Amino acid sequence: MFELILLAPVDEVETLSEALDALDALSVSVEDADAQTPAEQALFGEPDMPPPKAGWERSRIVSLFATEALARDAAGVLAAQDFFAGCRVVAVQPVPEQDWVRLTQSQFAPVDITPEFWVVPTWHEPPAEAKQVIRLDPGLAFGTGTHPTTRMCLRWIAGRTGQDLGRVLDYGCGSGILAIGAAKFGAVDIDAVDIDPAAVESTLANAEANHVALKAGLPETASGQYRTVLANILATPLKVLAPLLCAHVEKGGHLVLAGILERQADELKQAYAPYCQLKVHDAQEGWILMTAGF
Repeated sequence: MFELILLAPVDEVETLSEALDALDALSVSVEDADAQTPAEQALFGEPDMPPPKAGWERSRIVSLFATEALARDAAGVLAAQDFFAGCRVVAVQPVPEQDWVRLTQSQFAPVDITPEFWVVPTWHEPPAEAKQVIRLDPGLAFGTGTHPTTRMCLRWIAGRTGQDLGRVLDYGCGSGILAIGAAKFGAVDIDAVDIDPAAVESTLANAEANHVALKAGLPETASGQYRTVLANILATPLKVLAPLLCAHVEKGGHLVLAGILERQADELKQAYAPYCQLKVHDAQEGWILMTAGF
């Protein structure tokens, strides 16, 4: 495997990326050429916010090719094009052999939710202090326990020890981690729903791996009312879903919402005001967990 590294101004990044794809590049990635220098630019916006600009002023384009000959041929073809003015070839170099599975696994360590409750990938042994464990490997669906929103939801569930979670709805279940967490803490009637069929499959597989029982399906499979409704999505869909989610909470039940930035708290309170009184229950790294009792 060989990589072709190019330097390009922002106006030519898209053209170069499309050309590399046409030249049989196995992959193309774009980075800030000034990363980790005083000239580094923050490009990506916060959730629900557009990026501040279309690209970096100086971009580093890294493309992978199966052989050195293909990489060098691509460099030659590109260099002859009019649009390559202002761009340059930085290098054609071999990609070191790596154990990619081991490298990926090394990036996912056990995550502590509470001192006694952990999310642990299958290739790790649970910590000695862990009395409750969710076994979960990274996959296509969101939710590995590493993101603050997931951890806050799981902390809320763990904090209900000794209290009946009742019938539980995990709306936007992703990997199913919240539904599995509810099962680990005593819930026995759990519906996990998501608009993505891959998330539904992931949830069922993860539930089986954790030896818990739950039902998973598309959103229309959620029916009736629940004592606990969990939704870890993002602020905009949560606002749209306000009447639906609140209608699913039974009297005396709890609504738990995450995927919300601190600056979005008032927006959510206003959206849910006709149905309940949301409050901030937890905060971590700029994200908040909001809850309401019914």
